[in-house]
Amino acid sequence: MRHIISVLLENESGALSRVAGLFSARGYNIESLTVAPTDDPTLARMTIVTSGSEEIVEQITKQLNKLIDVIKLLDLTSYPHIEREMAMIKVSVDEPGDREEVKRLADIFRGRIIDVTRKTYVIEITGEGSKLDAFLEALEPFPVQEVVRSGVMGIARGDVALQI
Repeated sequence: MRHIISVLLENESGALSRVAGLFSARGYNIESLTVAPTDDPTLARMTIVTSGSEEIVEQITKQLNKLIDVIKLLDLTSYPHIEREMAMIKVSVDEPGDREEVKRLADIFRGRIIDVTRKTYVIEITGEGSKLDAFLEALEPFPVQEVVRSGVMGIARGDVALQI
């Protein structure tokens, strides 16, 4: 089963590598990883997407809690939550009619064209992973030069919050 684990940790050099090392040493896979400082510059928030049985994810969370850099963690999968991912996609639009059709597709998926050259568009799109996958599938008739995806970010709904 897919799990989204949100981790609040010290914003120090080496913290990310210790978390990644924990997964690597035990043979667990990280499907997606995002990390950035919080409103408190001494803290960072990491969102890890992994898959495994309840027992494996329980083991992962116990091991994460043992790391000195980890302050608190929350398995968002256990709570109602919102998850989003962002992608930037560079598409060739040098054939007649491509510009209008790619712009129409971006509008349908609520994407934004953030860069325009004579031969390419760069489109920014945000949403659940399935929305991004569907957009990429809709772009199949056009030459996609590059795709950059952020990985999943998640936050619990309602009163549940990851804070100290």
